[in-house]
Amino acid sequence: MPSHLPQLPLTRRGLLFASAGAGAALTLGPAPARAGTRPFGRYGSPAARLTPGTLYVDPHGRGDFTSVQAAVTAATGSGRTLVLAPGVYRETVAVDATRTEATWIGASQDPRDVVIVYDNAAGTPKPGGGTYGTTGSATTTVQADGFTARWITFANDWLRADHPGITGTQAVAIKVQGDRSAFHHCRFLGHQDTLYADSLSLSVFARQYYAHCYVEGDVDFVFGRATAVYENCHFRTLNRTDLAAAPYGFVFAPSTAGANPRGYLVVRGRVSSEAPDAHYKLARPWVPSSDTTARPSLTVRNTWLGHGIDATAPYANMSDSFPWQSQRFAEYRNTGPGAEIPVPANRPQLTTQQARSATRTAYLGDWQPWKRGC
Repeated sequence: MPSHLPQLPLTRRGLLFASAGAGAALTLGPAPARAGTRPFGRYGSPAARLTPGTLYVDPHGRGDFTSVQAAVTAATGSGRTLVLAPGVYRETVAVDATRTEATWIGASQDPRDVVIVYDNAAGTPKPGGGTYGTTGSATTTVQADGFTARWITFANDWLRADHPGITGTQAVAIKVQGDRSAFHHCRFLGHQDTLYADSLSLSVFARQYYAHCYVEGDVDFVFGRATAVYENCHFRTLNRTDLAAAPYGFVFAPSTAGANPRGYLVVRGRVSSEAPDAHYKLARPWVPSSDTTARPSLTVRNTWLGHGIDATAPYANMSDSFPWQSQRFAEYRNTGPGAEIPVPANRPQLTTQQARSATRTAYLGDWQPWKRGC
């Protein structure tokens, strides 16, 4: 997403991996000792496969592959499962559209233990010339339909302070474009443009579901044009010590196609902050140059909004040509200090009747990912 904000002078890459929700910092060292001799937990092993289509990944060589991308490359066709042992997988990973109905499982059932991370940004020079751009910066890219991930951390640990000469500071942890993409108990760590919930084309209304997930960042860190439901998720805004005044950034930046009746739905969530009070906006609309007919859609309901959100003016424009008031932003029965309504005109609210259509079933139709097991 575009940014006109100054650079963030972080000095320790490890700050990116501080999960306030978990109360512990994630290190980039060896796999946890508790993995022991059963790195794949209850999910079998190469000698006793969960299913014939299951592949095992372990950075220490106890599986079929030591890298996630190598396993993805081998897992051709549909319905393959990857079980990831605890460890840090420093690589970029791409799941193309042909590898449908894939499932990735973090074997320890704790997303802090399994981390897929890399450090490209939009302005990072490519070996063959040019730069990666926002899409190319993604650590993980998922284009296939029917993708499911559980208990995995997706991260981009590129830091602005390490690269003062780079102005393209978007650094995506994951870009998801497939329909019926589900993430359960996952973490998404980054700064700008952390979670890119998108679709393969303007005419495809990709449905995505995020349940019990943790997302952190600063500028537009949940963005894109997917139809996405975020249920029981925790969004955390990071501090920015270089800025003298608000805003420090924006949580959501949807770019919903004008023809799509539904964009982002946040339900029973939580928005907390490391930053001073009222230093973040809840959202701003992204109307990209490639689709000036977009009408960004965001509904936040039954969600706790902390002190970090500017309650007086929670929305802002990305471009004055597309004011947020002309988009589809709404709230319903939110709580917390960031949900107060001192200026009603700045906080459009759903009626009770309208709220009946703002549900996960209405957004996702006959797809019910909350009912699926591993």
